[in-house]
Amino acid sequence: MANCNKEFRIYDENICIPSSKRERMSESRESSRTKIINHFKENHDGYIPIFWIQGSHKNGLNIRTEDGECDQDDGIHFNRDPKNSVDGTTLQKWVFYAVNDDTSEGAEHRNKCIRKKYKENGLGKYHIDYPVYYQTDDMPHPLLAVKNSSLELSDPKEFTEWLLDQKDEEGQLVRNIKYTKGWSDYIGLKQPMPKGITMTVLVAQNISFQKGRDDLSLFYTLVNVKKSLDAYWECIMPTTPQDDLLSEYNQQFKINFLRALDEIITDGNRALNKSSQENACELWRKHLGTRFPITKENIGSKAALANLVGNNKPYFYDRGSIL
Repeated sequence: MANCNKEFRIYDENICIPSSKRERMSESRESSRTKIINHFKENHDGYIPIFWIQGSHKNGLNIRTEDGECDQDDGIHFNRDPKNSVDGTTLQKWVFYAVNDDTSEGAEHRNKCIRKKYKENGLGKYHIDYPVYYQTDDMPHPLLAVKNSSLELSDPKEFTEWLLDQKDEEGQLVRNIKYTKGWSDYIGLKQPMPKGITMTVLVAQNISFQKGRDDLSLFYTLVNVKKSLDAYWECIMPTTPQDDLLSEYNQQFKINFLRALDEIITDGNRALNKSSQENACELWRKHLGTRFPITKENIGSKAALANLVGNNKPYFYDRGSIL
């Protein structure tokens, strides 16, 4: 049976954000924070922004997408009673005005955040999202500003604490989440796929730890995810607001996603049972993209071993299925 643990660890490195780009993004974030603080100090006295990094960057789950774009989420909290403050959309607009003219790419007022975009500058595109919250010391959870709508309960800090409790010392959970996000990003070139937060929750709730074998761990985790979704088509957020992360998708999305899950599970099973390392890698690459490495066979050695073994060729026989 093929063991692709080494190749998966290389894939993990290949989808990671390079250190030079991480540094550039952090510099941009700190520069923007200063501009936002100054903007509110000059124009909206009494509204003091407090920043808290959240999302994939906070939880060590960031990946570089197929098109090379990366992102960070920098939450902006205001310690104010929303009853005595401007509505959430106005608060978002104030953040938008603070950052819109800061880069040539400008900003975008999205539904639940302000997105500030940056051009490549030799390192690839990236953006920083600014979700905006109200929260006083008396409020158990923050209220998220939503464009042209009411404030919504949302607690990224609570989610970070929950995820920390799920993590293992070997980092296999984190890698599995990144693998599935890489898979979702690659397959997403052909069909809509779930958001990163959805993949994170599905993996964390269905993880199968396999010491020293990331290929086995991913395979059994995806099997668990499929069984879970076959039983109940839902992904309940484990923390506030405990909403169903799959509720926004229609029946066709469900059919397509479950089919994609079936396909990677089927080929993953085949890969695990391959006697050829190269063939196993090719099966994983089919679903993870060209950033998944292929270990080439030594043709001369393989031929010599085949001659030595004879017609039975037990080392090259596909011995059956994991499932």
